Amino acid sequence: MLVTWMLLTNLIYNLLPFILNKSTVTPLSTPALQPQKTVYPILFAISFAHLLNDTMQAVIASIYPMLKVDFHLSFAQIGLVTLCYQLTASMLQPFIGLYTDKNPKPFSIAVGMGFSLIGIVSLAWANSFGLVLIAVGLIGVGSSIFHPESSRIAHLSSGGKRGFAQSFFQLGGNSGSALGPLLAALIVAPLGQHGIMWFALAAVIGGVLAINIGKWYKSSVLPKTSKTESSIHPFLTRKKVISSLVILLVLIFSKYVYLAGMTSYYTFFLMDKFGLTIQQAQIQLFIFSAAVAIGTVAGGPVGDRFGRKYVIWVSILGAAPFTMLLPYANFFWTVILSVCIGLIISSAFSAIVVYAQELVPGKVGLIGGLFFGLSFGMGGLGSALLGSLADHTSITYVFGLCAFLPLIGMITGFLPKLKNV
Repeated sequence: MLVTWMLLTNLIYNLLPFILNKSTVTPLSTPALQPQKTVYPILFAISFAHLLNDTMQAVIASIYPMLKVDFHLSFAQIGLVTLCYQLTASMLQPFIGLYTDKNPKPFSIAVGMGFSLIGIVSLAWANSFGLVLIAVGLIGVGSSIFHPESSRIAHLSSGGKRGFAQSFFQLGGNSGSALGPLLAALIVAPLGQHGIMWFALAAVIGGVLAINIGKWYKSSVLPKTSKTESSIHPFLTRKKVISSLVILLVLIFSKYVYLAGMTSYYTFFLMDKFGLTIQQAQIQLFIFSAAVAIGTVAGGPVGDRFGRKYVIWVSILGAAPFTMLLPYANFFWTVILSVCIGLIISSAFSAIVVYAQELVPGKVGLIGGLFFGLSFGMGGLGSALLGSLADHTSITYVFGLCAFLPLIGMITGFLPKLKNV
């Protein structure tokens, strides 16, 4: 685990020079080449593709109770499943984003859907723990290909409303994360592991949608591109940009380790503390995930209007009182608190991504890949560590410890207030 953490840290350290160096890139991410008006059909299409992609991802965490019983897994092994998926979904994303900044690939999101399709089919028929790891790894590869270029497409179709576009794009992903547990409860729980095959339809539909999005991308955007240079934010020193990016990475850590604890172990927490069945617990996970999806909508537009720094601050630090009460509440208040946490903490991500993109203009793909990748990577590492801790203590203890993570949001105060954000 320490080696994995060191590899991820080294990846971030080595990517920062690429992010901050001036280099020749295509100006697909520059405001000058964005449509004058928001292209709502494309924005809706890419958001729906994100919904399909993240629905397939959410199936993984949703079937953990079933996998634990069928393959006699420990909590540490459950954490390893999350780690395997999220590392493949995180390590490749920054490199794919860096490559597509210079060499746009309009149909890459369709390729990502293809990898996810293979992973879903493999997971439905896996008969050993090793095959489960391979299957979730393939789904992770599909996600790593999908996110950087789809984030760029959302940016390009925004018409200048970057916060709104990123929130709407993220709404699709969070809605998919919410639908995953519900569909798993309705389909996989009664049908068993082979019922996962139904989710292959999401990959097929997503692939068809991605091809049509790629056609718009290729015909409407690529012919307008020329060569230009990117730079750091014009009002900040290189040192300030680096320190700001580090703060954003720490905030991503606090947010996604907490969310990893919720998505991976919330069902076990409810089953252990309140005696819920698997299906009942999955429905509660759906309620939490739905709150996350709804909360996502607010972050971008509010950030566009009042400043992204304030959205980040309120979103992460504001969740702390609710997270600290959750481990000690009765069932009724646990549901209420989980909804409050989901609504508040979910608004930060789109604001963080757009803030980072404006710190480093011209490298939307790389920044999108880096931050989407880190959200998966941090979540994967957190899930594995929390699973191991749960084996040695208890799920209740883990939730009590995670409750303090949102307090890290206090460091948001060190971020500069950018004139254009």
